[in-house]
Amino acid sequence: MTVEILAIGGAHIDRRGRIFTDTKPGASNPGQWFEEAGGGVFNAACNLSRLGRQIRLIAPRGGDAAGHTVAEAAERAGLDDHPVMFLDRATPSYTAILERDGNLVIALADMALYDAFTARRLRTRSMRDSLAEAKHVLTDANLPAETLATLASNCHASGRDISAIAISPAKVVKFERALPHLTHLFMNSAEAEAIAGSRPSDPTGWPGLLRAKGLRGASVTSGSGPTIAFDVDGVAVIEPVPLDKIADVTGAGDAFASGFLDARLSGASLAEALRHGTASAAITLASPHATDENLSEERLKRQLALVPPARFLS
Repeated sequence: MTVEILAIGGAHIDRRGRIFTDTKPGASNPGQWFEEAGGGVFNAACNLSRLGRQIRLIAPRGGDAAGHTVAEAAERAGLDDHPVMFLDRATPSYTAILERDGNLVIALADMALYDAFTARRLRTRSMRDSLAEAKHVLTDANLPAETLATLASNCHASGRDISAIAISPAKVVKFERALPHLTHLFMNSAEAEAIAGSRPSDPTGWPGLLRAKGLRGASVTSGSGPTIAFDVDGVAVIEPVPLDKIADVTGAGDAFASGFLDARLSGASLAEALRHGTASAAITLASPHATDENLSEERLKRQLALVPPARFLS
């Protein structure tokens, strides 16, 4: 199997509770639970597979029912699934409470198993073979900092591009040592602030702050506000069209990453990749799932017709 993208990182169980009424902190709220496979790299990998990319997934997994759920979801999405199994451990999970408008109230991440994916595992024969076969690597901040630094350094040394998903403000700082070797880091404004140490008065200030930390390329989303992206050649910004309804915010950042990366791998400009990322995120925001199983190249093309042009700033 051709490995266009090697996805290494989070693949776990997402549990989300949706509150049906106005949220009342400290009280019982009527609602409903929903469970599916998720994780930053997993979500992006599923989206990329549905857009026609050949994806190999490598992620830690426990030998429990949750691990089987993740494996079945990977198979349905068409991923070449190569889990790193820990039969006596629990598969990681993310449990979130959402308001009725889809926005996050609070979440709990039980991710201890990811700490077992140490940098030493990158030296195994199977991992080295997968890296050698891959045209591009995608990772996320669920893995330990040392593993991320080693992975990014290895990719840089071999001339292989590597993109990364920030996951959260608390986790994105794991990339500190890896920043100069990343091709692109996908973040929201809170995650970008955690890396930069400050927040600009205007979104167009993000490239300067992040380049000063060693990043060669990154994108920063801000919900319904402008999204800005930069690489070694320039800066582009897009103003997303407000959506009529948001079903669930879970997976929107991962969808942006998959749409953006798919476009860049096809040779699209930075500005055009911004449009693809924005369109992919809009499709996921309208879905109750972290990835939309009906995503396709044709559906993305239709959504692109609703996305305004991005503009270059430099």
